[in-house]
Amino acid sequence: MGGGSLGQVATELTPYPDGPYLLRGEFRLTDPDGAEIDPHRKTIALCRCGASRRKPFCDGTHKLIGFRAPGGEAVPVSLSRPIRKPSS
Repeated sequence: MGGGSLGQVATELTPYPDGPYLLRGEFRLTDPDGAEIDPHRKTIALCRCGASRRKPFCDGTHKLIGFRAPGGEAVPVSLSRPIRKPSS
């Protein structure tokens, strides 16, 4: 029958060899104060080396500093965790 139903997009995190984490799918990013960061896309590269000037996003600095880390399989990310509210 060809028709499909709209389902929830899976969210996954993939560590790239000697590079960033790629986050794909539906997600919500927040800063340490809980303010939302709009990445303007459904796939983003997150800094894993700690040296990016665009944190939390990767800016390619890992290549300049010789960052080394293993890659790996994509890991599903659960979105069912409650969002922690900042303490007043």
